[in-house]
Amino acid sequence: MGDEAGALALVGPGRAGVAVAAALVTAGWRVVGVAGRSPDAPSTRAAGVSLEAPPVPVAQAAAGADVVLVATPDAAIAQVVAAIAPAVSASTLVVHLSGSLGLDVLAPVAAAGGRAGALHPLQSLPSSGLGLSRLRGSWCAVAGDPQVYDLAAAMGMHPMALADADRVRYHAAACVASNHLVALLAQVERLAPVPLEAYLPLVRATVENVAELGPAGALTGPVARGDVETVRAHLAVLPEKERDAYRALAREAVHLAGNARSAMLEVLA
Repeated sequence: MGDEAGALALVGPGRAGVAVAAALVTAGWRVVGVAGRSPDAPSTRAAGVSLEAPPVPVAQAAAGADVVLVATPDAAIAQVVAAIAPAVSASTLVVHLSGSLGLDVLAPVAAAGGRAGALHPLQSLPSSGLGLSRLRGSWCAVAGDPQVYDLAAAMGMHPMALADADRVRYHAAACVASNHLVALLAQVERLAPVPLEAYLPLVRATVENVAELGPAGALTGPVARGDVETVRAHLAVLPEKERDAYRALAREAVHLAGNARSAMLEVLA
């Protein structure tokens, strides 16, 4: 079918699934069914209204669909695949959106004669509405059937092939880049005597510096300068429960700076 629009079914009407389905609708696809915990579940009905598609049982999701998006939590994917596999045909492409799982979880689809693929958007999708706007221009990790590349291109995304053996490490890095950054900014908010918004221009500029110069070139501050006394002063005023995160990240900065002075490492021990 190439990149021509076709019939799409969504299993898992969460933020990521609805955002990806909506992006494909914008590209000309038609959603023919939305499946969730049950056809009557509020999230299933809400997604059906948003995507103008009827709620359907999971076992019937593949009926009449050229592509089935499986956007459930990782722990539920195998069960979903087992339920939809009997209804797939040689033209059916089943695509999961997991970042850490490979194609092996889709083995029942291949055994039933269907096609399998994986497409993980490397983007934060806090809501389906924001997700739709953020997908275009983002990267995504893809594997499996070549049509997955066409789906990525239709959404304006940049696909990159990722082997199953690398997916868990890739996903761990994604969590560090997004989830751990959020946790770090929550620490900033706890520590700061001024509003968090005052720090956000610094955060944005730092990310831009990393994009332009790489992590080592973007590193500034007392660790990069070897300013032991300032680091010591920081630790002295931090609440005890906040010190472990500061020390751990400062040690990473020491190694990044190539400034492994014994005095600095002693302070951070």
